[in-house]
Amino acid sequence: MSSRIPGFYKLSIEERLKIVSEFANLTDEEINLLKKYCGLDIDTANRMIENVISTYQLPLGIAVNFLINNRDYLIPMVIEEPSVVAAASNAARMTREGGGVYTMSTGPFMIGQIQLVKVPQPAIARLEILKRKEEILELANQCDPVLVKLGGGAKDLEVRIVETRIGVMLIVHLIVDVRDAMGANAVNTMAETVAPRLASITGGSFRLRILSNLADRRIVRAWTKIPVEAVGGKDVAEGIMEAWAFAEADSYRAATHNKGIMNGVDAVVIATGNDWRAVEAGAHAYAARDGRYKPLSRWETDGNYLYGSLEMPLAVGIVGGATKTHPLARICLKILGVKTAQELAEVIGAVGLVQNLAALRALAAEGIQAGHMSLHAKNIAVMAGAVGDEIDLVAEEMIREKTVRIDKAQEILNRIRVSRKT
Repeated sequence: MSSRIPGFYKLSIEERLKIVSEFANLTDEEINLLKKYCGLDIDTANRMIENVISTYQLPLGIAVNFLINNRDYLIPMVIEEPSVVAAASNAARMTREGGGVYTMSTGPFMIGQIQLVKVPQPAIARLEILKRKEEILELANQCDPVLVKLGGGAKDLEVRIVETRIGVMLIVHLIVDVRDAMGANAVNTMAETVAPRLASITGGSFRLRILSNLADRRIVRAWTKIPVEAVGGKDVAEGIMEAWAFAEADSYRAATHNKGIMNGVDAVVIATGNDWRAVEAGAHAYAARDGRYKPLSRWETDGNYLYGSLEMPLAVGIVGGATKTHPLARICLKILGVKTAQELAEVIGAVGLVQNLAALRALAAEGIQAGHMSLHAKNIAVMAGAVGDEIDLVAEEMIREKTVRIDKAQEILNRIRVSRKT
């Protein structure tokens, strides 16, 4: 089936669910779980974290129209912000005019850091560690023979001499192929296992043994080429390029530029039960890797096409953690139809690029509030007490009057109710 579904937003919830269930071949049990609107039971929640008293829900929507590496995807997105899912769907439709989005990625390599302090001769100690690299890797791989059997495991190490305000430290990086996992547990276990041996080799003491969330060995790249007519013409395409150039030159703008990317990235990361705080930390650290905070994407135009690209670290998994524990995360992975963690990461990178396109186009064309405010107005109408068809009527009137505030919503709602009584 194609993910190009015109008017998907106009359908009823039942009709949307029917399309998604056919696309992903969901079972009756999975469909019923989605219909409960509370897919996480309290017993499962109590096993996931500590001190549980309840569960907390966010909307789960489906972004349509995505064509990634010549394959159609429906994208599950968990987010509270209005207009994000709609904007992603609309921008994805635009990218189809140029063949969709293409992606590539490095292997699923994570970095485990071992901090060594009070090392007598750091430069010599560094070489001693490198000389024993194979011994250290073998020791690390004894921790997880299953991972090694699957083709993963500790593959390399590097040693850095780091000057700090309290003295020189030796920092060992253990490079681990984590296969289809996010990898935190496996990497942390390996780092803890090799730390005593590293301290013995160097004559120092070990302190921290933990993975780094700057996963710069686990990079996703996404790119697209769109005819300028698909985004609204040459002027809009130039506006998108100028908006990017602003972000590239100014960190204040770059922060909001990247937030727009993360709107899409985080929504899919959350939907699939992955660690969005780790992904956020890695993304922003990567954006500042050259000493100044910059945009994660790039946009250019030659007058005929708009060219967009994105590069960022993305450490996500499809096995372990909440991705397997949370029943709705499992269903979201099934809807995506991804087979490996690398494929999931590439899909998420594509969503980030498309979400960025949507935001920049809105800024360059009608302004960010035009689409956002129509959905925001409905939220304000509900806050004012509107129910049923009153919600749309109040929202539409606020948009017409160009005043979206709760006092205005209450005023309009009172008018509607008085009018209906008479």
